[in-house]
Amino acid sequence: MATGEFAGKAALVTGTSGIGRASAVRLAEAGAQVLACGIDEGANRALEALAAARGLALRVRQVDVADEREVAAAVAACVEAAGGLDIIVNAAAVHPYGSVVETDAATFARCLAVNVGSIHLTARHGIPEMVRRGGGAIVSLSSVQGHACQQGVAAYVASKGAIHALTRAMALDHAAAGIRVNSISPGSVRTPILALAARKLGSDLPEAEVLARFGAAHPIGRIGEPEEVAELVAWLASDRAGFVTGADFVIDGGLTAGLAVR
Repeated sequence: MATGEFAGKAALVTGTSGIGRASAVRLAEAGAQVLACGIDEGANRALEALAAARGLALRVRQVDVADEREVAAAVAACVEAAGGLDIIVNAAAVHPYGSVVETDAATFARCLAVNVGSIHLTARHGIPEMVRRGGGAIVSLSSVQGHACQQGVAAYVASKGAIHALTRAMALDHAAAGIRVNSISPGSVRTPILALAARKLGSDLPEAEVLARFGAAHPIGRIGEPEEVAELVAWLASDRAGFVTGADFVIDGGLTAGLAVR
């Protein structure tokens, strides 16, 4: 029998790399039965191998989180395997670059569908299952770019700002059912999306050097690790955060605490 803080709990996690991967592992290590959903076949296989090596109750499913039929089927599979659903972690994301002029309609729509629409879909199909369990917790990954942003990332920041608003709406709508809904806004964290940014913005510099420069922009002096964000995910998903809902939690090494003017 599983032991740990989340023993007897069932969790659905979207995203199988970066913060999604770290969150799925963190919850499973604390006793939850986890179904991790992702579209990247390589990331899915890697997470499956890690779960098997550690003996975790963590299954991986190939899912396009912007497709309602696939999300509904994933929720149903999670409920069938674990007997219910208690926790949803929305970590799947895409990160296109460009201003609104440079971003075509299909790219903009796909970004919103994955980054925000998937949260709607996991909630639409998952919340009724949580209600049957007497409540639950939903944690969605936003970004500091939902608060203050760089140039040339219009679609991405639109999606991340929308997550903050959707989090508040869901928290209010479902509080009476015992469902808590919160978001997390990380700064620069060592994920495939950040590696892509390093390759795109770093000219011909080595990726490690660009990541170090990103880290130097944070008062703490480094980028974050996915496991550090997963600790916050686990706290928000736990009974320890029982009075916390409708909030956004910034975890950014002090990045947004100061002004650029010196």
